[in-house]
Amino acid sequence: MPEWDLSPESRTALATIARQSVVAAASGCRYTPPREWMVGPLAEPGASFVTLRAAGELRGCIGSIRARRGLGLDVAENGRAAALRDPRFDPVEAHELAELSVELTLLHPPEPLAVGGRAELLAALVPGVDGLVLEEDGHGATFLPAVWQQLPDPESFVAQLERKAGLRPGSWSPARRLFRYRAESIAVGPALGGGEAAAPLPGRGRRGSR
Repeated sequence: MPEWDLSPESRTALATIARQSVVAAASGCRYTPPREWMVGPLAEPGASFVTLRAAGELRGCIGSIRARRGLGLDVAENGRAAALRDPRFDPVEAHELAELSVELTLLHPPEPLAVGGRAELLAALVPGVDGLVLEEDGHGATFLPAVWQQLPDPESFVAQLERKAGLRPGSWSPARRLFRYRAESIAVGPALGGGEAAAPLPGRGRRGSR
């Protein structure tokens, strides 16, 4: 499984992109990352999630399960979408930014999880480590690894994911498709915190294996 191999400059740039895209969206603008940042790993295809919280409560979360565009652009677009297009919430407004925190998660490619039933699925999951994608009969949902902090038991983790997907908790179907993935977080912090990042160093891509 590939690992993200990012320089400190690239991590700072990604955090800035996530933050500025949220601030711009809530302010009625669109943030475009500096072109000179879109080199090395930020130009390579990557998948990310941007999560927003207000007073510790979820305020928006949008992301990409699979890489389909450059990582820097993916973070920018998901930051904007988390602020404006999460169907569970009203769009974030500028007056909320002072109380808003931003979290950025980078996803490793999802891998099929072949299990014969629910009990086998629960036994296969690694709490605190695995993200999970569930697809069944046109329904689908995912939980990031960070969700284990609220749902540390595999049974409750899967049941709530089923509920999120619009399926009956505790159900099982041979048509169910499951994928698991690993992820890593990049610290972002308050939406109005931090400053502009230095340009990332080129040539530091993804490599290695877990």
